[in-house]
Amino acid sequence: MSQLNDPIKDGIRRGWKVSGGALGPVAEKIVCDVAIIGSGAGAGITAELLAKAGLQVVIIEEGPLKSSTDFNQLESEAYPSLYQESAARKTEDKAINILQGRCVGGSTTVNWTSSFRTPPSTLKFWQDRFGLSSYSPEALAPYFAQAEQRLNITPWLAAPNENNELLRRGATQLGIASAVIPRNVKGCWNLGSCGLGCPTNAKQSMLVTTIPAALDLGAQLLTEVRAERFELANGKVTALICRNIESNSALVQSGRAQAAIKIVAKHYVLAGGAINSPPVLLRSGAPDPHGRLGTRTFLHPVVMSSSVFAQKVEAWSGAPQSIYTDHFLQTQPVDGVMGYKLEAPPLHPLIFASTVPGFGQGQHDLLTSFPHNHTLLALLRDGFHDEAPGGKVGLRGDHSAVLDYPLSDYVMDGARRALLSMMEIQFAAGAKQVFPLHEMAAPYTSWAQARAAVLALPMKPRLLKMVSAHVMGGCGMASTEAQGVTQPDGVHWQLENLSIHDGSLFPTSIGANPQLSVYGAVNRLAQNLAKKLTGRDVVLA
Repeated sequence: MSQLNDPIKDGIRRGWKVSGGALGPVAEKIVCDVAIIGSGAGAGITAELLAKAGLQVVIIEEGPLKSSTDFNQLESEAYPSLYQESAARKTEDKAINILQGRCVGGSTTVNWTSSFRTPPSTLKFWQDRFGLSSYSPEALAPYFAQAEQRLNITPWLAAPNENNELLRRGATQLGIASAVIPRNVKGCWNLGSCGLGCPTNAKQSMLVTTIPAALDLGAQLLTEVRAERFELANGKVTALICRNIESNSALVQSGRAQAAIKIVAKHYVLAGGAINSPPVLLRSGAPDPHGRLGTRTFLHPVVMSSSVFAQKVEAWSGAPQSIYTDHFLQTQPVDGVMGYKLEAPPLHPLIFASTVPGFGQGQHDLLTSFPHNHTLLALLRDGFHDEAPGGKVGLRGDHSAVLDYPLSDYVMDGARRALLSMMEIQFAAGAKQVFPLHEMAAPYTSWAQARAAVLALPMKPRLLKMVSAHVMGGCGMASTEAQGVTQPDGVHWQLENLSIHDGSLFPTSIGANPQLSVYGAVNRLAQNLAKKLTGRDVVLA
């Protein structure tokens, strides 16, 4: 792999306009047509399309610019350099650990490549409850198709690794349908280290697709620069104030780089991700007449069941996710009891050891069985019921972002049912023992024993292990300003030259891995914005 071409380093040698951190000082004042905060799914799509339309684009990214030659498949390097808070970001009560990217490409650089269109049931709910009549499968289909073509999103054709095959095998034994996951890859080496950055550039993240395309068209990229706040006047954004930060995310405190950076644009696009975008507006004192800003922030709370098989599973090797089942999303109405999507996550030593409960001899025994371990995860579909309204993003005393996400009895009931479903599938696949990730659980050797134990476990925060890698909402769209922060066209209800182009737009969770939902929705929003600003028609693919 050391002999592979690094397209990012090649682009810098060709003269891309990239600054910040080790890449050189950032000017204290920048004037442009459009300033885009973030460089992930929504920001990348927007940057390519607006640059295609001939606009002067500046992309502001808080994280560093890392590329394939930096991706050494080492957790000890990847988590501190590529993730928010070194992959240890948590909800305010510490009950849910949240994995979010913090690098050029955002979470698209470190996700597991699973790509699903927004489910029709989710879009129907948005139409009925939030008046989003233009958000139908038919209306979005061409924009999804363009994103799929641009990012090479297709069903994974290779045989699944054993970790994913066990999900299919167990589900089949129980008469539960499963299917192949579409992935955004091209020439994938099937290494299994997608979450640590792709060392072969096969993952079609924003890092190697839309951001380079925008830079080739003259866009400017600022790295290790934090968007602090907007300056506002007369219902418009007049400037964006940014600060240089250190590699550890602290503000630069010495030398010329400690000065504020002022960016003046005709239009601004906020696309920093659902925990990061609302705080920019909160720090700016943005108008919020109906108290919607930061509310209805969703996580797809994830619960997991670990299991041990006689054969080696080696869940670190091969495409991380290639099989899923939506059976438990379809057995009740979307606004009924909480549904969940089942997938098999990749396992790497550090993240596995820090996620499984227990200590001492019990954890030692579990880690000893690591090559034989198979884990399932359940994405809980939040946002469709009054008792699953999500959480609220706010500001700590130092003005950094924090998410308060209460876990209701309704959510915990979904978590218990999900644990039961996963354990039954694992036993059906031939597991020798199953261990639901709960501090009071133990390894169980039969389905009857496991079922009785989990039915008796207290479902309480911090006892039940919960994680998330999908953050949505907080600047939700709606057809009226009383219901949302953002209009259906992505423009802020009270600030006419500010668009929001990331997962914070979604008025509920997606009910599926959300990256393609962002790509498709933002593709349409950005094409319309380009037309509005320039009169030109541009297409992603």
